[in-house]
Amino acid sequence: MKYFPRVLRYIKPYWGIAAASVGTILLAGLIGLLVPWPMKILVDSVLETHPLDPLLGKLLGWVGRDRMALLVFVVISGLVVTFVHHLLGILGSYLNTRLNLSMAQDFRADLYLHSQRLSLAFHDQRRSGMLIYAVNFQADAVPGLVMVVPVMLESVVTLVGMFWITYKMDHTLALLSLAVAPLLYYSVGYYIKHIQTRLMEAKLIEGEVLSIIHEGMSMLRVIVAFGRELHELARFRVQSERAVNARVKLTVRQTLFSLVVNMTTAVGTAMVLGLGALHAIHGQLTTGQLLVVLAYIASIYKPLEAISHTIGSMQEQLISLRFAFDLLDTQPEIRDAPDAMEIGRAKGEIVFEDVSFSYTERKDTIQNVSFTANSGEVIAVVGPTGAGKTTLMSLIPRFYGPSAGRILLDGTDICKITLKSLREQLGIVLQDPLLSSGSIASNIRYGRLEASMDEIIEAAKAANAHDFIMSLPEKYETQIGERGAQLSGGERQRISVARAFLKNAPVLILDEPTSSIDAKTEAVILDALDRLMIGRTTFMVAHRLSTIRNADKIIVLNQGVIVEQGTHDQLIAVGGLYKQLFDHQMKRVSRKIASGYSPMEEEL
Repeated sequence: MKYFPRVLRYIKPYWGIAAASVGTILLAGLIGLLVPWPMKILVDSVLETHPLDPLLGKLLGWVGRDRMALLVFVVISGLVVTFVHHLLGILGSYLNTRLNLSMAQDFRADLYLHSQRLSLAFHDQRRSGMLIYAVNFQADAVPGLVMVVPVMLESVVTLVGMFWITYKMDHTLALLSLAVAPLLYYSVGYYIKHIQTRLMEAKLIEGEVLSIIHEGMSMLRVIVAFGRELHELARFRVQSERAVNARVKLTVRQTLFSLVVNMTTAVGTAMVLGLGALHAIHGQLTTGQLLVVLAYIASIYKPLEAISHTIGSMQEQLISLRFAFDLLDTQPEIRDAPDAMEIGRAKGEIVFEDVSFSYTERKDTIQNVSFTANSGEVIAVVGPTGAGKTTLMSLIPRFYGPSAGRILLDGTDICKITLKSLREQLGIVLQDPLLSSGSIASNIRYGRLEASMDEIIEAAKAANAHDFIMSLPEKYETQIGERGAQLSGGERQRISVARAFLKNAPVLILDEPTSSIDAKTEAVILDALDRLMIGRTTFMVAHRLSTIRNADKIIVLNQGVIVEQGTHDQLIAVGGLYKQLFDHQMKRVSRKIASGYSPMEEEL
């Protein structure tokens, strides 16, 4: 029950509903105690001649002395008690459902937000499907554990009330009814001890099934292109079979546990029935009292069974909670320092001081990098594939944290600036423009959520996107599909540039924004980027070196180390790695031109 104190905080916003639920359950338990009594009065005082209880006889007056009137009273009373009992059950169901869903929603929201706050290094090492499984399917464990309390409370109230009444009627039968309790206690303990490992194993396997589905949907174009549908289906079927087998084994064990509990209470009922009948034969109980005792004994075993089954089913909730809280307890590697401060709009000076970084499985990705980007300068970052260009840029918004050294923004270590404030200073345009499945307007507005429609249109015009948007049937309200699938690569990139325009941040990071589009579209986007870079400190990761000829400074990376830095002309004159890369691209362009390609299509 170590998770229970943490679960309780999710009840606080709904304490009124929780209190009403507990009150309803207690009242339903007390009303439930009355259910057998109309039958007892019917048998003893209507069908037979036993007098009513003195207090009840005084309350009923002449009705208690007239058998026909008493019969009508008993029938009506039975209906009223049953109706009220079921009505309270309906009210309790409504309250519990409201409480259940509200708590699950809050817990799911916490898991979702926490997953977003975890560093990219964490997500690089985890499968997205497992995170989706934890967020979407394990959040119900919080209300699931809380809902155990009403069930247990109702069962305990019923158990205590009915045992006390039964004990008042016949001590021996009441005590005999509890003879099965030790066996139930042992059965529950054995079940708990042996089921938790299998539950965790089953949930991990089920999470893997979801991971395969998620990966398959994410890679659908590749799967279809290579004709690997049957291969992916086979992967899915194999993992699904494992999940089915694990769940079937669990169900068998849970069913056997239910059988043990039910047979144990059946043995107890048989013993009470035999001894109770004996007592009735010898006149120690009336027939009506025997019926009440048997009804209560059956009702005593129901809460005992409910308690046993509830404790058993709790194991699934506890394993789900463990699964979810393990995620929630994962500390973000990138988080605000205790003394982190918020800043206003930055000037945009960025300084790298002996910065190093390593991935978990890849050491020395960035090594002792030092350079200064003055406010308003354009800094190009170039180098061979795998040199660490994108990783270096990812350190500025703190997607990752450096293992050594520091990065300064306007003279302040970025680790001492709140993440929210730091990232408000940055506009980012990636090689793969990530868009949501909403409208074009909503994707541009993502740069600044409070932006007006006029501002969105101005940003689109600045990004050379307005004309193609206006040619679409729904214009700015056009739904673009998941990841912008309804748009071309160049159109998606222009939406991404418009988003950066709208954000209007003082520092701009362009991570190979034109590497995957044709030269004609590239010219349109570069024209927009030229406008976007005005007055901003800009970092441009470039594969096509023609796009960075006019950069104020070019940083040349190789294997995570700065091997050269300077202007285009300076680096050409040095004759180092930059010149080799430049000459190599020039030769490729020359070959293309010789083959008949238009200069518009060249890479430089």
